[in-house]
Amino acid sequence: MNLQQLRYLQEIARQGLKISDAADALYTSQPGISKQIRLLEEELGIEIFTRNGKRITAITEPGKAILEIAQRILHDTDNLKQVSEEFRAQDSGTLTIATTHTQARYALPPVVKQFIRRYPKVKLELHQGNPTQIAEQVLDGEADIAIATESLALYDELVTLPCYEWNHCIITPPKHPLLQEKKLTLEKVAQYPIITYDFAFTGRNKINAAFQASGIMPNVVLSAIDADVIKTYVELGLGIGIVARMAYIPERDRQLRMLDAAHLFQPSTTRIAIRKNEYLRGYSYDLIELFAPHLTRDIIAHALDNASNRSQP
Repeated sequence: MNLQQLRYLQEIARQGLKISDAADALYTSQPGISKQIRLLEEELGIEIFTRNGKRITAITEPGKAILEIAQRILHDTDNLKQVSEEFRAQDSGTLTIATTHTQARYALPPVVKQFIRRYPKVKLELHQGNPTQIAEQVLDGEADIAIATESLALYDELVTLPCYEWNHCIITPPKHPLLQEKKLTLEKVAQYPIITYDFAFTGRNKINAAFQASGIMPNVVLSAIDADVIKTYVELGLGIGIVARMAYIPERDRQLRMLDAAHLFQPSTTRIAIRKNEYLRGYSYDLIELFAPHLTRDIIAHALDNASNRSQP
């Protein structure tokens, strides 16, 4: 048994049991992968995969247990490399953040600016996606940290920590009738076409919950994955927008007006997620603290240790 065999096993699972795709991803040959998996099965004395001819059709029950252990071994191997890098080159390396458009566009820029000044030799990568996609990127080892509002806390394999709470606001064109209202209510908001986030993004569930609790059916004419698209169509007069409060910047959004909606919708919480048993480089802790000052290295390390201890048999 060797690490290469375990990598082949993991990649086959990642590629939906397609050996040809796994071979392409690992820059090797399909027969080579097949041979090594067969050797692994012979050594262990069980079948990891169910086959129909040469085609893999499923993972057997013992194969699922072996895959889980293999993934842990490979993850710990990566952690060993991270430890080596930490002491060999403390101020250089790569940090990959998976996040949503709202966080990348409105919350992270000042943090990234400070981080790059502090660690000019660290290559910082931002991967954008919806909350489910970015959680899976961390679980698959494609990203070190996930930052999002929705879904992250639903994954048992992730350690999630709250960063900050935020509220929604209403945006309108400059002379919209809603701006004349003395008291903003959901009933008055629902009188107009609404442009807001797609269901997977940025507190949309809080928006839906508020209308449902009031027995109001809003007229959502357009859903988008980011606030910039929403603002564009509000400027065109297609409706009013419901966006994250941080997404409205007066000096930039001069063709828009903002109405506070904190009293209409429950606040949302942005969270940071890290894979359990992850070894974080020193600069990773610093970036998290720049983003959420209350999340010190000690607090993060304590959360990771607790999660690791709970997962022990």
